[in-house]
Amino acid sequence: MHFLHAPQIWQDYPQLVPGLLFVENVHPNVRVDDQLQPLFDRARQRMRETTESQLAEIVAWRRAFSQMGLKPTQYRSAGEALLRRFRKEDDLPRLHPLVDLCNAVSLAFALPVAVFDLAQVDSFLEVRYATGVEQYLAFNDEVETPPAGEVIFVDAGNQVHARRWTFRQSRRSVIGTETRQALIVSEALHETGAGDMKALMKSLVANLAQVWDVPKKQVILTAESPRFDL
Repeated sequence: MHFLHAPQIWQDYPQLVPGLLFVENVHPNVRVDDQLQPLFDRARQRMRETTESQLAEIVAWRRAFSQMGLKPTQYRSAGEALLRRFRKEDDLPRLHPLVDLCNAVSLAFALPVAVFDLAQVDSFLEVRYATGVEQYLAFNDEVETPPAGEVIFVDAGNQVHARRWTFRQSRRSVIGTETRQALIVSEALHETGAGDMKALMKSLVANLAQVWDVPKKQVILTAESPRFDL
């Protein structure tokens, strides 16, 4: 099992900074409320000072969506979508402890943080441009075919695990009560992305270690070293 971004993605988005963690022994029988609140507080502080649309992290993702030919106010990165919901409700729904923690870290750092159940991934995950033959399972159980040229997360079986890059994850690999191994992926595109990604990864590892095993494998990828072997 491995993860990578296709060379064309690195060529088109040379500012990309992906951070990844491989987590084992996941189970839902833990409480993460103590970990969530400091992360929520950090997000609240940032939102008191500005709106999400003015954050450098969000501006960079909006620019990327425009580069992909998408309207950034119609298709928002997962990080921006969470911040908008949090600004309105001052909380997020609880789904699964691992997802809840990743969502809180996403809020705190204004970056998308995806988490995939690896039991539902065939051989690898690659971020690349769609060819028009891949299949995506939506949360309403409809099967969609992303158009050629769309940036997707896809596995060896041409199953799409996220559409429009960081817009929406597939139902296929969502974290559930039976999940035991997971891959966490965050991606930054803004000017200080390298330093912010290191801080995000440090926060994730520290919070995960309080409720599960310390992640055994973690990495920040580069164009020169684009592959993460799990």
